[in-house]
Amino acid sequence: MSYFIGKYERDEMIPSIEAAKKLAKVLDTTVGYLLGENEQANLFKDTKMLQRFQDIANLPDKERESLITTIDHFIKAAKINLM
Repeated sequence: MSYFIGKYERDEMIPSIEAAKKLAKVLDTTVGYLLGENEQANLFKDTKMLQRFQDIANLPDKERESLITTIDHFIKAAKINLM
């Protein structure tokens, strides 16, 4: 495995998606983090947040859109209050 990791680090080889998934699992991180998208990586490690996303995704369309609109309003209000 370290042979391949060295090749990845030196940009001599690009891992397959499956290899990237396995590597992320071994390193206890996300594929996004390995790709440099680390700003949000911790968000997706939060199991409670992931469950919320799943619950929202499973709602019927009308209820999901209503909830997202409500959340958007709360976020907008919070951002205004931070200014």
